[in-house]
Amino acid sequence: MQNTKKLKDVELVVYDFDGVMTDNRVLVGEDGTEAVFCNRGDGHGVGIMRSLGLEQAILSTETNPVVAARAEKLGIPAVHGCADKGQGLRELARERGVDLSKILFVGNDTNDLPAFRLAGVLAAPSDAHPEILGMAHLVTSARGGHGVVRELADMFLAVLK
Repeated sequence: MQNTKKLKDVELVVYDFDGVMTDNRVLVGEDGTEAVFCNRGDGHGVGIMRSLGLEQAILSTETNPVVAARAEKLGIPAVHGCADKGQGLRELARERGVDLSKILFVGNDTNDLPAFRLAGVLAAPSDAHPEILGMAHLVTSARGGHGVVRELADMFLAVLK
């Protein structure tokens, strides 16, 4: 279901990392270091949303430094190592002075459900868990890690410009 009219009221976009900005795979080296693939188009999408005046953040359960490194590259804050995404979303809303109803949360799996139950607008990549897909107001044609953020940026452009 695509309900892009809800985007008009969004002030803060919060992304899960793995499965949204990545394809949910991880490359593990012999020494235990991890690497993920991100889509450069998503970086452009972050810039588009910034130009539209939207605040953005990453909220991830992962404690991997790759989350912070990507967020720094994108110029957006990241909360990682977040065991309870509902509480994490409440804290982001409070810190930014944004009502939960004006938050778009982008998630892909059942660990995102606490945030999904709170945010006013819900988005998911096309390969998200069925429970998440069933709740989402917006489902991208892109799979996780393949331009989800860029596609959402186009949706915002269509509604806000």
